[in-house]
Amino acid sequence: MSQGFSIELYFDPALENQVLKAWNVLARRQISTQLIEIESRPHVTLFSSPFLDPPKLESVLKSFASKQGPLPLSFSSIGTFPNDNNVLFLAPVPTMALLQFQAQLCEAIKKEGIEIGEEFKADSWIPYCAVAQEVPKTRIAEAFCVLRELKLPVSGYAMDIGLVELPPVRECFSFELGNAVEA
Repeated sequence: MSQGFSIELYFDPALENQVLKAWNVLARRQISTQLIEIESRPHVTLFSSPFLDPPKLESVLKSFASKQGPLPLSFSSIGTFPNDNNVLFLAPVPTMALLQFQAQLCEAIKKEGIEIGEEFKADSWIPYCAVAQEVPKTRIAEAFCVLRELKLPVSGYAMDIGLVELPPVRECFSFELGNAVEA
């Protein structure tokens, strides 16, 4: 039974490997293994909804991706949200290009009659790449210390956009940014 869908921005292999390194260090120290266990892939969530029609979104995402190019990303800080999920994340520099990319995607989705939740509206969206979920409260400080050992910033490019169904993570489809080649 699906709990929802997420549109995710995927990274070039070098940047993805930097994020996976953080996941693996936290897993080896038995701080958090959830992202590995659910077979997630390092990403920035651009949009999420409990109800989406993947076939309807496929052409929207394909068209959107074809008009974009690889997007520079630089993760320069570590953060967490003030809730009970105990998520730790890498935060990208919120460049105008990244913010406009997400806002344009939401506009394209909105034109299909899909409602944009408050947390994904242009003035509310917080871009982040999760590196740990459900970290025990007693180990959050340790997790931060581990993540501080990463040599930040880590930089690269967003190369693909995809739709996943959760949980568990199952990719419905993905498209390379800037690839206008018809399938």
